[in-house]
Amino acid sequence: MEPRDVGSFPLPPSLREKLVAAGFQTAQEVVEVGPCQLSKEVGISKQEALEILQVIKRERHGVEANTVGLDQAPAKKYTALELLEEEQAHGFIITFCSELDGILGGGIQLTKITEICGVPGVGKTQLCMQLVVDVQIPECFGGLDGEAVFIDTEGSFMVDRVADMATACVEHCQLIAETHPEEEHQTALETFSLENILSHIFYFRCHDYVELLAQVHLLPDFLSGHPKVRLVVIDGVAFPFRHDIEDLSLRTRLLNGLAQQLISIANDHTLAVVLTNQMTTRLEHGHSSLVPALGESWGHVATVRLILHWDNKHRLATLYKSPSQKESTVPFCVTVSTLRMAGAGPGLGAEK
Repeated sequence: MEPRDVGSFPLPPSLREKLVAAGFQTAQEVVEVGPCQLSKEVGISKQEALEILQVIKRERHGVEANTVGLDQAPAKKYTALELLEEEQAHGFIITFCSELDGILGGGIQLTKITEICGVPGVGKTQLCMQLVVDVQIPECFGGLDGEAVFIDTEGSFMVDRVADMATACVEHCQLIAETHPEEEHQTALETFSLENILSHIFYFRCHDYVELLAQVHLLPDFLSGHPKVRLVVIDGVAFPFRHDIEDLSLRTRLLNGLAQQLISIANDHTLAVVLTNQMTTRLEHGHSSLVPALGESWGHVATVRLILHWDNKHRLATLYKSPSQKESTVPFCVTVSTLRMAGAGPGLGAEK
């Protein structure tokens, strides 16, 4: 495909002129530069640099998808059964809550975006921290033997809690190995340790939406160098956009670009993307209700939406949106070392 000139992209004329003046002639030259460096070289804000990169990536993806040569082979045909088998073959990340895994259809599905919504303190971050441990469970124990990326926008990541969860997970697998002694179990346990689990959680702290968008922009390169990553968590996707942007049209454009990037990342790298979202109050016909933040258009981004909420002092998880599972609600508890179902006994830890 011929290199595309930067002047052919739907960018504001002033930005196109600045790109050309700074020596950028083709789209490839622009995307090879990170948003911070692009901002410096062109003399524009980081927000403008991010918007340029999003527009170019979106346009290039659309062109590539619509310029199939006539001499090329036709698109491969699939039956619905083949599509279902392919999706199921990708696997799930278990949550350690059997009933929660049940309403999700097996756990957090790879190649999909799952959004976990809820008020502060209900357990969103706890569930995410559980998942970055669980994704590393060896395959012989029913896991994915993967790695995880945790992008934190609110500073909620607690490494000591993750260590507790990792220790409990290792002990759980050791119990399985004792009950069902198999050689592959013992071999897997030689490297499945607290230190090994913590060393395969890649943590990034983003303080505002510019840093968040920049980090997501750089993720594909990072993932290419870390092919075992099967989970990307963004804990607090709404926080930087609700606090740092007053221009709603800019916010919508940036969120749309972010959504497209995350969908591509999930599919291209065969991993699960898990987002946490805040709840906000909506007034309608004189009545107020709590709804996920970022508006209705953002609600279409996730394939699965899970809402964690309170019923008096009890935590409940409701599967609100899923393409294959019915809407369901189950109780759960947050413990020192894991999440478990309410009333299911002490599980892997005591209530905290």
